[in-house]
Amino acid sequence: MFKRDTVIGVLFIIAAFVCIWIGAKNSRRAAAPAEVRQAVAQAEQSTAPRSPGVAPSPTNVLAAESQTTFAPATPDQDGATTITLENDFIQAHFTDFGGAVRDVSLKKYPAALQSPDPFVLNRLHSDPMLAFVDLPGLDRSTRFQLVSQSANQVTYRAVLHGHIEVTRSYVLSPSEVGSTDPYEIRSETTFRNLTEKEIPAMPVAVSLGTAAPTDLLDLGQQLAAGYSDGKNQTFVLRSSLESSNGFFGLNAHGATPLIEDKASVAWATVKNRFFNTILTPDLPGTGIVIRRVKLFGALPDDARNAYGVSVAAELVVPALAPHTATTLGASFYTGPNEYHRLANPDVFKADQDKVLQFGFFKFFSEILLTLMTWVHAHVPSWGMAIIVTTLLLRTAMMAFTIPAARSARRMQKIQPELKVLREKFKDNPQKLQTATMEVFKKHKINPLGGCIPMLMTLPFFWGFFGMLRSAPELRFAPFLWAKDLSAPDTILTFGNGHIPFFGSIDLNILPILLCATTFYQMRLTPQPTVDNAQARMMKFTPLFFMAICYSYSCALALYSTTNGLFMIGQQMFVNRLRDDGDPTHAKGQDGKAAGKAMKNVTPAKKK
Repeated sequence: MFKRDTVIGVLFIIAAFVCIWIGAKNSRRAAAPAEVRQAVAQAEQSTAPRSPGVAPSPTNVLAAESQTTFAPATPDQDGATTITLENDFIQAHFTDFGGAVRDVSLKKYPAALQSPDPFVLNRLHSDPMLAFVDLPGLDRSTRFQLVSQSANQVTYRAVLHGHIEVTRSYVLSPSEVGSTDPYEIRSETTFRNLTEKEIPAMPVAVSLGTAAPTDLLDLGQQLAAGYSDGKNQTFVLRSSLESSNGFFGLNAHGATPLIEDKASVAWATVKNRFFNTILTPDLPGTGIVIRRVKLFGALPDDARNAYGVSVAAELVVPALAPHTATTLGASFYTGPNEYHRLANPDVFKADQDKVLQFGFFKFFSEILLTLMTWVHAHVPSWGMAIIVTTLLLRTAMMAFTIPAARSARRMQKIQPELKVLREKFKDNPQKLQTATMEVFKKHKINPLGGCIPMLMTLPFFWGFFGMLRSAPELRFAPFLWAKDLSAPDTILTFGNGHIPFFGSIDLNILPILLCATTFYQMRLTPQPTVDNAQARMMKFTPLFFMAICYSYSCALALYSTTNGLFMIGQQMFVNRLRDDGDPTHAKGQDGKAAGKAMKNVTPAKKK
C-alpha cells in the first residue's frame, strides 16, 4: 500500500516538475530570436521620423488596417515636427500631429543588457500618448499649431470644425521629487466655444500609449491594462483579447478587437513587466477601451511576441455656453514600476501603487521591496541587497523559529516513548491522546512547533515571487555569474533547439544550488511525525521548488538559497544546545535528574 502511494506521489511530483519546467521555459520563447530581431529592425525603420515630404516606403511590417482582431501599429506622420523636453530621468518627445507625446525615453533604464540606448515607452504604437483617439479633426492625423515652448513646457493649438478651439499644454516635472514626480507630465487641454450657440457635452478618449514586450523573447504574459474606480482596481491581461481553447475545452473564445469597460476611472494604466503609464485625470473618467496591437507585422499572427496592448481613457467635455471655455487636466506618469516611488502619498494620492498587482501576499512583497531598497542604499549590489535582506528577516524571526526548532528536536527524541504509549493504549484512543499530551507537556513540546518555520517562510517566498514580476530595480542587475537578476542565470545551453521534446536545455546554477540546499536542510531538520511513505514523497519537494525557480528570475533562487543556508546554520546551532526540555535532561517528580542521560534513540535511517 505504502509502496503504491509512494510511486503515485513520485510520478505526480515528476509530472509537475516537467510541466512547470517546460511551461516556464516555453514562456520565454515564441518566434525565433533572429526572426524577431529582423521584425524589430523593420518596424523601427518604418516608424522612425521621416523628413518632410518623404513618403513611407512599402513594407509588410505594419499590420493591415483590414485586420479585425487587432489594431495596427502606425508610423509617424510625414513631416511631423517634434519637440523634446527633458529632466534627469526622462526625455519626452512631443509631436505636432495630435499635439501629443510621441514617446518617452527612460534615461535610468537601458533598452537592453549593456546597451547605451535608453528604454523607450511607446516606441511602437497605435497612437501617441495623450492623443485623442477616434475623434476626427483632433486625432493623430490632425496637425496642431505650436503656440509656445520653453525648457519644461510646450503648448499646441487646433480648431475643431471651426467651432471649438483646443489648446493643449504640457509641463514636465523637475528632477527633484516634491509635490510631483520627475516621471510625471502635467497635461491641460482647454476647449473654447467660438460660436454663438451652446455646444453640448462631448465624450473624448485619450490614449495612454501602447505597452510592448520588454525584450525579444518576452511573450508579454504580463502586458495588461487596468483602472481604479477610487476603491477597487480592475486589470485586463492581453490574453483576454486573444483566442483561447479554454481550460479542458471550457470557456473557449475567439480573438476580440477590443474590450470596453464603462466605469468611474480615478486612474487608468497600461503596462508591461517593468514599466507603465498612468493617467490620473482631475475629474474621474467614464471608462476605458483596451485594444490588442500588432507591432511587428512581419511576424505571423500566432507569434505572441508581435503584440502589444493599447489603452484609451474616456473623458467628458462638459457643455460649453457661447464663448466660454473649460479645461480637462490630468497627471501622466511614464516610468518604472518602482514601489517606493508609486507608494509616495505626497505625489500619488489615489493608490497608484496598486498598479503593481502584488496579489494575495502583497503585504510581504511591500515589506521585501521596502527593506531591500533600503539595504541597497548601503551595499554595492542588488544581489548583496537580497542576501542581506534575507538575513535580516531570518534574524528577526529567530525568536519564533528557534523555539520551534527546539520543539521539533524534542519531538524527534520522544518517539520511542510515544511508540510505547501507542502500543499500550492502542484500543483506547481517548487515553492515548491524554497520555500523549502529558508527554508533550512534560517535555515542553508544541505539537505544531515543527510547522512554524515553514509557515513563516512561505508568505515571504510567495511575496518575493510576486514582487519579482514587476521589480525594475533587478532588471539587468548583475551578481556573481548572473548577468540579470530578473532572468534565469543561464551559463550554458545544450542542444541548440534540436533536443526532442525539450528543444534545448539551459544550465542554471542558482536553482540547482537551491535544490541541494533544500535537500540538506530536510535531512538536518527533525521530522519525527512523518511516516515512511510521506517521507519518501517529501524527498522530491526540493525538485518541485527547483522546477518553480528554474526558468524564473534567479533572484528568487538566490533569496531561497540564502534562506535555506541560514536555516541550516540555525538548525546546527539548535542541535548542539543543551535543552532542559529534552528527554536526556528531563527531571523526575522530586525535581532531581531522572538518572543517566538518555541516548539519542532516534531509529537509524535505513540504507
